[in-house]
Amino acid sequence: MTNLTVLKLAAAAEAITVTLLFANLLTVHWPAASSALGPTHGTAYLVTVVTALTATNAPAKAKWLSFVPAVGGYLALRVLRSHASAVPAASER
Repeated sequence: MTNLTVLKLAAAAEAITVTLLFANLLTVHWPAASSALGPTHGTAYLVTVVTALTATNAPAKAKWLSFVPAVGGYLALRVLRSHASAVPAASER
């Protein structure tokens, strides 16, 4: 699995879990839901940050954006995709 794929999955998990955490907080506030979703969100956040930091040829902007809670993974993906399209492939050089 490539870094980009891992970052996509982790960003999705991070965004979904934080949405569910806020929905739980604003509605029924079930402690069991918070207990399950909290660590899941934290793990997805850490995977997002570590994957962005260890991505080869990633610009510093993508690495810094990965630290933004809830949407940092998607912001880093956006920068990585634009960076990849701007850098010519090895065969084109």
